[in-house]
Amino acid sequence: MGERPSFAELNRRADLDAQLRPPSLDQFVGQARVRNNLSIAIEATKKRGETLDHVLLSGMPGLGKTTLAYVIARELGVDVRVTSGPALERTGDLVGMLSTLKRGDILFIDEVHRLPRVLEEYLYSAMEDYAIDLVLDQGPAARSVRLTLERFTLVGATTREGLLSGPFRSRFGLLEKLELYPEDDLVRIVRRSAGLLETAIDASALDLVAARARGTPRVANRLLRRLRDLALVRGRDVVDAATAREAFAHLAIDDRGLEETDRRILLCLERLGGGPTGLKTVAAAVGEEEDTLESVYEPYLLSLGFLERTPRGRKITPAGRAHLGLEPRESAEPSA
Repeated sequence: MGERPSFAELNRRADLDAQLRPPSLDQFVGQARVRNNLSIAIEATKKRGETLDHVLLSGMPGLGKTTLAYVIARELGVDVRVTSGPALERTGDLVGMLSTLKRGDILFIDEVHRLPRVLEEYLYSAMEDYAIDLVLDQGPAARSVRLTLERFTLVGATTREGLLSGPFRSRFGLLEKLELYPEDDLVRIVRRSAGLLETAIDASALDLVAARARGTPRVANRLLRRLRDLALVRGRDVVDAATAREAFAHLAIDDRGLEETDRRILLCLERLGGGPTGLKTVAAAVGEEEDTLESVYEPYLLSLGFLERTPRGRKITPAGRAHLGLEPRESAEPSA
């Protein structure tokens, strides 16, 4: 195993991510429908002098949910407090964050679907009535105290919107789903990031990065950094197509953006007769968690038409077999 990055390195990466984030909706590339809806809501909120409705942002990892939370805060001129569902374990954690928010501030909860159910229920009254009822002491001495909160905006981000309870989801006034980015938008994103990183990159390399970025800006920026590293090591002033192809070969990323794990998933299904095969079996075979397969790898394979989900399990499609260079099957055979 390689050495874990130092705190200084982690901080450097965080600063770099922050540097690449667009500061406003006007500079946020792609997701035109989401940007338009948010722009209207923000403008109306500012004109009325009110607080923004609670916002739920859903979509695959890396599409810009966290970035949009920061952008919303900047557009409104308010502060944002950032946390995540798994990080909030006790009532005191949530109450402590809510009680320090000023009027109009944003509380951003990433992976909000992983919020403990008891804390989710505390948020019901916080989102609707801007108050929380706290139970003090136990037994006969128990009493309830209502804590009044400043009017705030909860921005939740989730990769698994279906796991949110109906009552919780219904309390969000704005529900926006982010989609995969087309290659034209990814070219614009990578060009902007390259400028911020002071990295020269030609048009052919931009196209190669966009084609392999899995429709995801985070992936596109990650690939750009690896290309920048290789160009520096090779002594090249410009990231060109040759540099890009060499980097992708080192990273084992093919022309459709598939990585080694993607190919292992498809090959696993092929070895088991093409499917249908249960998620647990696939996860065990490729050495990944079931949640990781469902939220990270499968959505992109589904978008390419390489994978099919059925009530009985996962199946590799003819397009998936063709991409792997496998001969077409005469007929599907049931898995063992």
